[in-house]
Formats: sequence, C-alpha cells, structure tokens
Amino acid sequence: MSGIPHDHYEPKTNGEKWLHSRLPIVGLLYDTIMIPTPKNLNWMWIWGIVLTFCLALQIVTGIVLAMHYTPQVDMAFASVEHIMRNVNGGHFLRYLHMNGASLFFVAVYLHIFRGLYYGSYKAPREITWIIGMLIYLAMMGTAFMGYVLPWGQMSFWGATVITGLFGAIPFIGEPIQTWLLGGPAVGNATLNRFFSLHYLLPFVIAALVALHIWAFHTTGNNNPTGVDVRRTSKTEAERDTVPFWPYFVIKDLFALAVILVVFFAIVGFMPNYLGHPDNYIEADALVTPAHIVPEWYFLPFYAILRAFTGDVWVVMFASWITGGIIDAKFFGVLAMFGSIAVMALAPWLDTSSVRSGRYRPMFKWWFWLLVVDFMVLMWAGAMPAEPPYSTISLIGSAYWFAYFLVILPLLGVIEKPEAVPATIEEDFDAHYGKAETPAE
Repeated sequence: MSGIPHDHYEPKTNGEKWLHSRLPIVGLLYDTIMIPTPKNLNWMWIWGIVLTFCLALQIVTGIVLAMHYTPQVDMAFASVEHIMRNVNGGHFLRYLHMNGASLFFVAVYLHIFRGLYYGSYKAPREITWIIGMLIYLAMMGTAFMGYVLPWGQMSFWGATVITGLFGAIPFIGEPIQTWLLGGPAVGNATLNRFFSLHYLLPFVIAALVALHIWAFHTTGNNNPTGVDVRRTSKTEAERDTVPFWPYFVIKDLFALAVILVVFFAIVGFMPNYLGHPDNYIEADALVTPAHIVPEWYFLPFYAILRAFTGDVWVVMFASWITGGIIDAKFFGVLAMFGSIAVMALAPWLDTSSVRSGRYRPMFKWWFWLLVVDFMVLMWAGAMPAEPPYSTISLIGSAYWFAYFLVILPLLGVIEKPEAVPATIEEDFDAHYGKAETPAE
C-alpha cells in the first residue's frame, strides 16, 4: 500500500491463512490501521476522522429519515412535520442530520485550508488533492439537494435561483435547466430528482473517500514540515514514523470526543441556530422571500456569484469581446465555479520548491489574508446584494482569484524560504526533545 518500509500482515492460524489466500481483507485492514504515519503530525490532522464520522452519521440518519419522508410537493412539508412530531426520536434524527451537514462543512473547510497551508497538494499528492476536490463538489451537490427536500420557502426559492444559473449558459443552458428540473419550473419532478440524487450521492462520496484514503496511503501522509519520510531503510523510516494504531487513532478519537461534546450541545440546545426561519413556512410559488440566501457553507461562493454585475469592467469587457455571449449572469456562474477550479489547480499554480507554509514567511501573510477573505465573503454572501456589500464581495472575489492565479506563482519566484529540517525525526526532536535510549 505505501512505499514506506514496514511490517505487513502475516496470517498465523489456519483460519486466517484460509481467508487471506481467498480474500485478503484482514491484511488490507491491518496495513491500513498500522500504516507508518509521520510522528510530527499536529492537531490539524484530526479532521479526517471527523469527516469520516460525519459521512457515516449523514448516511445512517439519512436512511432512517428517508423511510418517513414523502417526495411529493403536496406532502413533503407535512411529512417533515410528521417526522418531527410523530416518529419516535424523529426530531432528534432530523436535527442530527441538519447540523451534521454543518459539522461536515466546518471539518472539510479546515481540512482544505490545512492542505493549502502545509502544501498537501504538491507532488506526489496531486491526485489525492483532485479526488478531495471531487469529494467537496459532491458534498456541495448533496447538501444543496438536501436543503430543497423540506419544501419550505427558502428550499423552494433557493432551488429556483440556483437551477436558474444553468439557464445562463449560452445555447445549451435552457435544455440543461429543463432536464435538471424535469419541467419548465421547480415542481414535483424536481423534488423527486433531488430526493433520488440526495440519497445516491453520499454513497458516491463514500467511494471517493475510499479512493482518497488509498491515494494518500500510496504516497504517504504529508506532515507540518513537508519533508518526506525516509524510505531507504526500515530503520530510518521507523525514526520518522509511528504506527497509525494506537498513537494517532487515540489522538483522533480524543479530538472527535471533544468536538462531539460541542456538536451535541448545539443539537440539543440550539438546533435551528444555523437554519433560516423562512424554511419553516411551506413553499409558495406566489410569495417571494425578501432575501433569498443559501446555507452558510455556500455563502462565500454565493457572494462571488453575485459580485460580478453588469457595471463591473471585467464583465463589460468579457461581454464586448464575446459579442454579448458572456453576460453578467453567466460571468457570475463562471466565477463561482472558477473559484473552486483554481483551488483544484493549486498543485500547478504553486511554484515554490518548499512544500510547507511553515517555512515560507511571505506566503504566511498572503495565506492568512486568504482565510480572512473567505470569512468576509461568507459574511457578504448573507447580506443584501447592494452597496456596500456588493463592493466588499467584489474586492473579496478579486483577492480570491489573485491569490491562486497571481500570488502563488509569483511567491515561488520572489520568496526566500527559511531552512527546512533535513528529516521528520529532526523536527520532532526539536519540538518534543530527543527520546532517551534505554540502558542495556
């Protein structure tokens, strides 16, 4: 599985040998759980187990909720109320599912920004990064379609606005939008399609997660120094690593327990804090909410979508150069999807020879400004599409693209990195002290 030298599973009993020769599942699990892991991983490496927990939670609670949900426009809202009021533990399951989605996105954003800071996207982990971006896109699609299912006001109008974006694509937009909706407008066919896909996509995500884990087990884990594990001998590898079990499993479980204390406090005492009150009003195609907003985890990209209006010079230039094919609405769609695409292209846009941001003094400033920019875009996305919020969204959007398309490539040329430790062992000893060698 990994290029790092380590002990592999050896069956001992006749039963183990019989199973291993026919289906080496125990050996696969052993090599996964005992994989040598860089021993200097910090607390930012705990989000993997949180994401795994969230995926399992969403699948299990989603299956039970689907048993009581009715994907029909006249009954969907009432079926959700039935779950909340009449199904044993139904309100708890629904609140777990709702807030589980928010925890999922908190963890994935911290996971992504950790990868951006420590250079986890750099060679040889480009494929791992791309698979991670595909998981993120699948999460976004799943969450959006799940938000439509309660069939409240924000569900209905959110679906109307977002699916309307596909209609902005020149020439083929309207047929795509009609196919997506199952008709000329958001209706029963739309709800059925979204319910089916919302149920299916988590299993696609699970398959991508398995591929993601396989990918980084092949290349080995990145670590805060960005220095690779020595692979020339088993002895050197052991100085840089410890087995994933029990060291990091216990550490991850402890972190998960702390996070779940906060999570269950939110589920128990403030389950609707992150929701929108309009979604507790049944969908009405004749009444438009005063301010249509998506869930909080879409807000940065929603701000980017709305930032590029017809009076922005880059939009006017794009419209002029394409003869009006690219209008403000289509440009906003391109910007929204492009903001995710530039993240996916980070392995090729970052030209620095140093992997970890820990040793890049100039990079640190620009990176933390990117984190602040992401939070500002999230805030601006929740505000009305009017000055000064539209101007703030435009500035935030400009910096987002500038960071990936201009700043990252330039930093690799002009930045002078600090000295990087020669080995993981050296970094570990510098932080925690060299272990005493026991007397013979």
